[in-house]
Amino acid sequence: MTSTHETEVHGPVDFVLLEFPIAGLTGRASQELARLVEEGVIRLFDLLVVAKNEDGTVEVLELTDPGGPANEFSYFEGAQSGLLGQEEIVEAADAILPGRLAVLVVYENIWAAPFVAAARDGGGELVASMRIPAPDVMAALESLEAAPPVS
Repeated sequence: MTSTHETEVHGPVDFVLLEFPIAGLTGRASQELARLVEEGVIRLFDLLVVAKNEDGTVEVLELTDPGGPANEFSYFEGAQSGLLGQEEIVEAADAILPGRLAVLVVYENIWAAPFVAAARDGGGELVASMRIPAPDVMAALESLEAAPPVS
């Protein structure tokens, strides 16, 4: 078995697609993403902004276009690992409504790397991984709060 000292250890890598109104960006999402990167919680691999115009045409927006709808994400210019390609752009465009834009983000949860290393050192292997959708989590928590206390 290879030691974790000989093999680079990574945390889980996630992909998220966020949809926004083209005219409604506030900058808060970009600021929070920058904070997560700067504090070492995540490592950003890719960030693309895709607009779907009212007529259904799709374009990848330049992050550094002054005054452009993706400009709030200019801090992330150059975040391109190659994990996002034309197929992901098409899928993102299919998932959003006309007149909206999508931010595609691929990031590593680097906070988890020490845990992954410890698990590997103990002979652990990842056999399954799944993201539980936030609405499902919220519904489960709400039902717990609404349930009568167990006596």
